[in-house]
Amino acid sequence: MNLLKNKSITYILVIGMFIMLIFVLLFTTLVIYEKYNNFEIETKSLQQSYISKQKKSVNFNINRVLKYIQYEYEHREKSIDNKKLKLKIVDTIEHLYGREDGTGYIFIYDFNGTKISDPIYSKDIGQNLYNIKDSNGVEIIKELITIAKNQDKRFLKYRWRKPISGQITLKLSHSKAFIPWGWIIGTGFYLDEVEKLIQTQRKALKKRLIRYVMEILSLTVILFGIGLIGMVIINNIISREIDIFSDFFKQASKRYTTIDEEKIYLIRFKKMVHYVNGMVTEIHQRKEKLKELNLSLEKKVEQKTEDLNRLVKKQDSFIKHSIHEINTPLAVMMTHLDIYKMKFGENRYLTKVEAGCKMIANIYDDLSYMVKKERFDYVKESLDFSQFLESRIDFFEEIALGNRHKIIMNIEEDIMIDFNKIELQRIIDNNLSNAIKYAKRDSDIVVNLNKTSSKILLEFKTNSLKIEDTNRIFEAFHQVEAQQSGFGLGLEIVGDICKKNSIEVEVKSDDEITIFSYLLSHPR
Repeated sequence: MNLLKNKSITYILVIGMFIMLIFVLLFTTLVIYEKYNNFEIETKSLQQSYISKQKKSVNFNINRVLKYIQYEYEHREKSIDNKKLKLKIVDTIEHLYGREDGTGYIFIYDFNGTKISDPIYSKDIGQNLYNIKDSNGVEIIKELITIAKNQDKRFLKYRWRKPISGQITLKLSHSKAFIPWGWIIGTGFYLDEVEKLIQTQRKALKKRLIRYVMEILSLTVILFGIGLIGMVIINNIISREIDIFSDFFKQASKRYTTIDEEKIYLIRFKKMVHYVNGMVTEIHQRKEKLKELNLSLEKKVEQKTEDLNRLVKKQDSFIKHSIHEINTPLAVMMTHLDIYKMKFGENRYLTKVEAGCKMIANIYDDLSYMVKKERFDYVKESLDFSQFLESRIDFFEEIALGNRHKIIMNIEEDIMIDFNKIELQRIIDNNLSNAIKYAKRDSDIVVNLNKTSSKILLEFKTNSLKIEDTNRIFEAFHQVEAQQSGFGLGLEIVGDICKKNSIEVEVKSDDEITIFSYLLSHPR
């Protein structure tokens, strides 16, 4: 309030307008930030969608080529030997696959790493490239052969020359094996394509942000103008009525006068007029009485003196009350400024507001679930358990690799389940997180999913230290090892979800292997 002390009404109004302008600027900044933040989320979604779509396309093309090779192999004429048949198949594949920009081609190697077919880089056909590495040290052909032989569903990321441009670019490839000839059939896609899409989106976002800013600024100018006009009108009304009071005080000190109530428009000031006129009338009447009693006895003089003392007190009260009542309309003005800002904050433009480490995100999800579980209804839905489990494993893949683990998946396809997606994710994520945390270095983490006639079995196997008390690990804040970090909430959440959904839980642990097993019911 010291900022407003001894200041004019105009000064206070200007301060109010500046405060409103600051709020508008903050609002504009918030809108730009929200739009940019949403764009980053959309970018990640676009990137994931693009990669998922390309992976499906790669699997489709490889499977179609394998079917073609299998068909030619099974229906070949006896007069054609394997060498001619292979040449025919390779020639057909090289002419049928590939895009205008040179990408999407099919490459073929044998299990020894010898290149059989590559329509783009054909100079080294017949050479053994088993030990070839990219600039990051990835053994490309060796890894693709391993993926094909093991029927591994993962994609290999490496750096490779892009057709036409010749630039070294990140590429994701997958391969499958044709066992009769010892071939691996593979193809992939380049990740710089999605970056081109994102750049296009970024340019569009920039145009949208410029348009939003211009719209907001235009609206701000309009509202600022309306507010300024309103403030000027209010200032004129208050100043005029204060001037009436000022003139009255100047005249009242010299002669008997009152304020014309019809000239006052503000309710607060009208109340003051009533009090002021009443007091002035009383003062005038008492002055008249004093004149009449001026020659009375000492007692009357003392009485009149007493009356005068009371009059002085009333005058003091009047001055204090007047000051208070003059400050009141100023407070009313500030209140209306606040109301104006509150209304401006409810403008329809104010409608919208990831963590870097995935393990922290998992802890956050656990805490979020713990907070919401008592007041949030987790509705079940029909889920593709197999696909969902694969997606969560893919989420933890890089974390596992960073801890020198490899996740082995044995997942039966097309297993459906009625379950809430958030609760199912908590079960999977906490088991994968604990598996990565407690598994011995350089050991594999095995995830199994299969179904029997009556149950669905989900297992997590790790090579880890023995759990001494398997009955307590689902208790709140329990940790297997004191030196391990974390809150110990993960398995408590898993235990609660399992009880809620009647899931049978079994934990087996010895000096070598620890197995967490979950038996779920088939959907009705």
